[in-house]
Amino acid sequence: MKKKVTAVALAMLLLATMLIPAGCISVMPAGDKIAVISLAGSITAEGSSLLWGSAITPSSVREQLNKAEMDVAVKAIVLRVDSPGGAVAPCQEISAEIEKIKQSKPVVVSMGSMAASGGYYISAKADKIVALPGTSTGSIGVISTIPNVKGLYDKLGIEMQIFTGGKYKDMYSGLRELTPEEEEIMQQMVDDYYEQFVGMVAESRGLSNEQVRDLATGQLYTGAQARELGLVDELGGLDTAIDLAAELSGVTAPQIEYYRPQRSLLESLLGFNLGSLVYAVQMRLLGLSGQDIALLQALSHTFPEPQYLVSLTAFM
Repeated sequence: MKKKVTAVALAMLLLATMLIPAGCISVMPAGDKIAVISLAGSITAEGSSLLWGSAITPSSVREQLNKAEMDVAVKAIVLRVDSPGGAVAPCQEISAEIEKIKQSKPVVVSMGSMAASGGYYISAKADKIVALPGTSTGSIGVISTIPNVKGLYDKLGIEMQIFTGGKYKDMYSGLRELTPEEEEIMQQMVDDYYEQFVGMVAESRGLSNEQVRDLATGQLYTGAQARELGLVDELGGLDTAIDLAAELSGVTAPQIEYYRPQRSLLESLLGFNLGSLVYAVQMRLLGLSGQDIALLQALSHTFPEPQYLVSLTAFM
């Protein structure tokens, strides 16, 4: 009987552990701390991407920054950024969260292998930016695409009937070519987002708009080049960023607390987001291949959401 009770108790403990988000488990004692927050993946509104794996979302960043702000022992924050960028609005929302937390605690960014386009956007508001000499960064610019899938639909024998109220309402459908007037509308929108990016970098880095425009060609820079151009402050790795954060906060011997993404222990052990797994399994049960799933995702996102995103073709 005793062995049976023990087995049941162990099973319940294991189940509870699997359901508790890993980031909620903390045994760090009180004292002067530097919080290290990992921001890795593409930047999206919510959820994760099947194509790009892990994602950075405004809600996840806000949650971790709030945790650091509420902990009186945390004297400074280091953001470890490794991202090719993503959608414009989430980038701007995350940037605003970082600017807000700066009012109470110093924020230092440590760039990983890539912190480009939107990855640079969310880094620019930090008090200091540290990059490795080989970090790929910069790529300041905007991209927006409208895939024209009409030819594909014709091959599949799919005919779409469209009813609109508004002259340009179907220009984002991807079912026809854009008119010259519509192309001008799209370019004006992209130019507006570009100017927003330029203005933010200029304000954050103490540069003029003209200086930033000269750099904002969409090209990538190495960390060493970015240091010379004034886009980052120092060269080094995570330890350099932690030392700089300690200096800014006046802490001589900080304890380092690593914040983990708010995932269950099961997700942490498996190494991926369960929501993406469930979606992939559902698609596979319908008989779709991995290529079919990727195509389905592309077709379901024909709206030209503007992106602060570096093209990853050369890196794949």
